[in-house]
Amino acid sequence: GQVLELLRAVQRGSEDRKGSLSRLRRALQNEETQQKFVRLDGSIRALTGLFTSSLADLQLEAARCLHELSHSSDPTVAEACLPVTSYLLTYLSGHSVEFTELCLYTLGNLIVESEAVRKQLLPQGIIPVLASCIQSPHEAVLEGVGYVLSQLLQAKESPMEIIPQVLDSVLPQHMLRLVCSGLKAGLGAAVEFAWCLHYIICRHKSNTVLLALGAVPALTSLLLDLASEIPQDAPEGLELLVCPVLRCLSNLLAETGCQVQDERLLIALFLLLQCFLQQHPFLVQECLWLLNNLTADDPFLCSALLSLDLLPALLQLLPCSQMASVLVLTVLCNIAEQGPSQCQRLLQQPLLPLLLPILTLPDPEALGQCLELLHLLFLHCPQAAADFTRQGGQQALEQHQSTPELQERAQALLDMVRQPLGAPSPCHTTLPAFS
Repeated sequence: GQVLELLRAVQRGSEDRKGSLSRLRRALQNEETQQKFVRLDGSIRALTGLFTSSLADLQLEAARCLHELSHSSDPTVAEACLPVTSYLLTYLSGHSVEFTELCLYTLGNLIVESEAVRKQLLPQGIIPVLASCIQSPHEAVLEGVGYVLSQLLQAKESPMEIIPQVLDSVLPQHMLRLVCSGLKAGLGAAVEFAWCLHYIICRHKSNTVLLALGAVPALTSLLLDLASEIPQDAPEGLELLVCPVLRCLSNLLAETGCQVQDERLLIALFLLLQCFLQQHPFLVQECLWLLNNLTADDPFLCSALLSLDLLPALLQLLPCSQMASVLVLTVLCNIAEQGPSQCQRLLQQPLLPLLLPILTLPDPEALGQCLELLHLLFLHCPQAAADFTRQGGQQALEQHQSTPELQERAQALLDMVRQPLGAPSPCHTTLPAFS
């Protein structure tokens, strides 16, 4: 009854229409009321009439009511709002920042809930409209554009229907620009657009558009900037930007075979690791994932990691988490694959004693990587096999002779360990100096 009364008061155009709208807005914060409202005959039509009226204060209050409706997780509520979408788009070139922002977030919320809304917005020209909004000077508007775009890009039909349109527009160059000026322009918008880039990169097979725009060097230099900010005055929420930027760069390198031959990026990654280890441990695996993609098949960066003396810091991350230990071992394998001299440099650290406890873990992925690393070390430095045996490595390997997925590799390593050392090997494991 109350909803109907409010609707009638709004429709009748009584003196205090704005007051009635405000009360309606508060009522629409309730999920059940939202469902009742859209079922009332003429309710959306009345709201649309006020939303398109020439009275700015009524228009704004009606926009707030629509915004409340868009929060509903019931798709029928979102679909009841279909007649309003073309007006929402039209008003994005709106007069006030607050009004434009309301329209953006209302659209973004409707996009999440309803495929019908998304299907209607594309032919209505949402991509060109967003391409013009992304050039706004207002941070609040930019953040709203980022929100709408990230909802569109996550839709299930996005790879076929939405991403190609986005890539054909001016959106990518502006997204990249706003992400890379995140520290100066505004963190909120930068975070939204960094996730947008991530959704494009991981859901689109060929990223030629982003590569042509210089995404790899741009994101690289952004990470260098972010790392250099850290000790002094890292803004609150910096980890929210670092995470998608790391993913974008990781995925671009993995897919395109691009290489970043810049050793400063290794130092930046270790600064980020050090900074986020305690408060935001989820970023450790993101950094290590990128480190793995940087060092895979890249002799230059493998060698740089050693000559910059970053190995001790890398080894400290072995016990961080299951995922961290797998990724650290993978990076070590990337280095060991480079041959005898790199293996020798790895063995100058107390590496073998760190690998023994991993062989007792129940985690098959970490075990597999550990066996792979031992194989490379024994292959390139036979002396390492003898050292490993002395430290009790043979018993550790024998435990895995009966593990089906590991037994062949464990057996191959045991054969290497049991071989008598013939001629003196060129590899002498030097003990680390006292520090």
